[in-house]
Amino acid sequence: MCCAESCTGGLIGAAMTDMAGSSEYFLGSAVTYSNEAKMKLLGVREQTLADHGAVSEETASEMALGAAALFGADYSVAVTGIAGPGGETPTKPVGLVYIAVSDGSRVVVTKNNFEGGRQQVRDSTVMEACGLLKDFIEGIL
Repeated sequence: MCCAESCTGGLIGAAMTDMAGSSEYFLGSAVTYSNEAKMKLLGVREQTLADHGAVSEETASEMALGAAALFGADYSVAVTGIAGPGGETPTKPVGLVYIAVSDGSRVVVTKNNFEGGRQQVRDSTVMEACGLLKDFIEGIL
């Protein structure tokens, strides 16, 4: 499995590698904080970013598919959101995070609204992303 991270800045990859033996299943993580990195590394389309923004269901979906392709992974998880402080808009508040999981063909995306400061939003995102990936792999989603 692999991941593509924006607002978490590598925290999901760190959580995955905290466990001994993670090299048996974890291929890597792409931290794509900028739109340019999302496009260059993950193949997120410029038009997707223009139409929907970096923090959107569509971008999260393309990030997950791009990560799976980049790493040749069976499963991927991708996150994009607004951890704050600042960066929010009237329609995209601080704490808004999209999490996508994929098996390379099917993608499930959730919209999350986390409370708290920057670190709490990021920590909540890591926990939710790991749980979502687990449920996806187990066929619950």
